[in-house]
Amino acid sequence: MEFLILGPVDVLDGGRAVPLPAGKPVALLRALLLSRNRVVSVDDLIDELWGEDPPETAAKALQGHVSQLRKALGADRLSTKPPGYRLRVDEGELDLDRFEQLVRDGRERLAAGDAKAASRELESALGLWRGPAPGLEERRLAALEDRIEADLALGRHAQLVPELETLVARDPLRERLRGQLMLALYRSGRQADALEQYRQTRRSRPSQQSRCSPGSWPRSPSAAAVARQRTARQTCAHSFSGSRTSSCSPVRGGAKCLLPSAASNAAASARAWR
Repeated sequence: MEFLILGPVDVLDGGRAVPLPAGKPVALLRALLLSRNRVVSVDDLIDELWGEDPPETAAKALQGHVSQLRKALGADRLSTKPPGYRLRVDEGELDLDRFEQLVRDGRERLAAGDAKAASRELESALGLWRGPAPGLEERRLAALEDRIEADLALGRHAQLVPELETLVARDPLRERLRGQLMLALYRSGRQADALEQYRQTRRSRPSQQSRCSPGSWPRSPSAAAVARQRTARQTCAHSFSGSRTSSCSPVRGGAKCLLPSAASNAAASARAWR
């Protein structure tokens, strides 16, 4: 049996779709799959299905939904375990588990310097998604950023620019994507466009500030790679593009720069190019 939650909830048995009762039973199945092989309390399931104002008949209705799922999946799959229910999912049966394993493999390859294998593993992971999956989108985006990181390491800068522009337009405050777009533009010979991206980042949250080290960008290996092209002294010698809003002070092993929090990562990359 195969359980799919990276998109609409589906169950396959021998490659064929298992008919599922619509509505609450599907929502119940999703909640149980997210807590697979663990007991989920009746109270937690009622909260998941009905929120803060459940009907007085919620507990009885939940029993009915459980009964429907047992008929669809088999009684041995969904067991009653005080104080609630447990859904058994075997190894490899849930697409989310396969996704997370591929992502782990891809990240290990990337850390080991095998960008080609990393890109392949991460692309396979992302290929498991069939649509929006509430509560799991951050995992998809993080894997996507890692795949882009691998492609940047492979020199696919120009090919990445359109994809990154779309992603940044959709989520303009996602700092790592901003930094990756700036890097792709810069390495594609579009320094003016990269600079404009930096300026847009600076304008995104001008009133908020945080400290960052331009010699490193923990959340973005691409920015760290750019930073290694210049020393910390060069990085903080002048504020980028004549800006007077950053203050730099030497520290052991580099420099500390005060930057707007929304742009700190992207600014670290931009300064490193100078």
